[in-house]
Amino acid sequence: MSKADQAGGRLPSVVVTGLGATTPLGGDVTSTWSAMLAGTSGVRRITAQWADMLPVKIAAPSAVDPVEVVGRVQARRMDRCETLALVAAREAWADAGSPEVDPWRLGVAVTSGIGGIGSTLTAYDMLRDKGWNRISPYTVPMLMPNGAAGWISIELGARAGAHAPVSACASGAEAIGYGIDMIRAGRADVVVAGGSEAAIMALNIGAFASMRAMSTRNDDPEHASRPFDKGRDGFVLGEGAGVVILESAEHAQARGARIYAVAAGAGYTSDGYHISHGSPDGAGVERAILACLADAGLSAGQIAHVNAHATSTQEGDPLEARALANVFGPESGVVVSATKSMTGHLLGGSGAVETVATILALRDRTAPPTINLDDPDDDLQIDIATKAQPLTPAVDGAPLAALKNSFGFGGHNVALAFTEYVPA
Repeated sequence: MSKADQAGGRLPSVVVTGLGATTPLGGDVTSTWSAMLAGTSGVRRITAQWADMLPVKIAAPSAVDPVEVVGRVQARRMDRCETLALVAAREAWADAGSPEVDPWRLGVAVTSGIGGIGSTLTAYDMLRDKGWNRISPYTVPMLMPNGAAGWISIELGARAGAHAPVSACASGAEAIGYGIDMIRAGRADVVVAGGSEAAIMALNIGAFASMRAMSTRNDDPEHASRPFDKGRDGFVLGEGAGVVILESAEHAQARGARIYAVAAGAGYTSDGYHISHGSPDGAGVERAILACLADAGLSAGQIAHVNAHATSTQEGDPLEARALANVFGPESGVVVSATKSMTGHLLGGSGAVETVATILALRDRTAPPTINLDDPDDDLQIDIATKAQPLTPAVDGAPLAALKNSFGFGGHNVALAFTEYVPA
């Protein structure tokens, strides 16, 4: 925080200077965004034999194996969710111009909703079959949810703090909000923030299937994820990672950085209702959005675009739609996109990947489509883009503004706000 900011009591402005992603649609930001605008589905049939015993036989795996990028030697010491995060972080860091920054002013906030579950299961199988002395000595760093934050901080030499806030499917978005707070609090000038998940395996799919939370449209994978559609029957599990480079505007401007957007604010609530169901009244979602708008200094009338959480579940989609209609009004003209229709649900990585999409929507002034919306729910009262749709500022002369929603088991609600960057 600058002396002027400290003296005046103002919070430093936070901007986004780098983007990174590896998703079911592509191994980097460019390929992911191109496929997203084209309405491409990353969902496919699971070819592994273990899927034969499950009622769900579809998923959205990452388009590029992260081992190919990280290298087999390093990948042997990491869980898959950590390698995905490292791939996205490297891209984001390079995209930001590999900024020169005091290590004590460089932070990391990268997380996972589940952590290294694949490594946990592998270690247990090894213990059971061959004994404790055959377990990899890297098992603990591989299974811990903060492993990705640790690896990234080591690679970049970040010493302002390496954090991993875990809030289930809201984790990635909450990590980005935490990164904003780190800069505002004066703890860091630059923060690498995002989320990752790699949970496509029998245990997780079986567990979600037992909750009746997943789509069983096994014979039609590309049309299985259908947010806001009457024919939806659950979410599709995806994997991947998204990372953004957050930076104080003062630091970014001083080094002549290319700025994508302003990270304007964040809002958080908890439902206090049920461990895996959102509160039916939607009050927690509405209050998170309103808190975010207040934190960002924005009115509801300034928001032109929302990247919705919209997982394609029977309960969750209508709840979010009602909350959006209540906050913005049924005739607001806010353009809503549900990009999980293409990527599937990346759990702790979803909020981060969708934040990247939200920022690109501002950059290109284009909302990505929601695919598979053939028969919308009755009385939605929100405008859902079913094809790539141009965006214009909701208020003449004001920067284009967008919102990202993320919710998670445990009743976590997170909203993030971004606006176009307009140089002074």
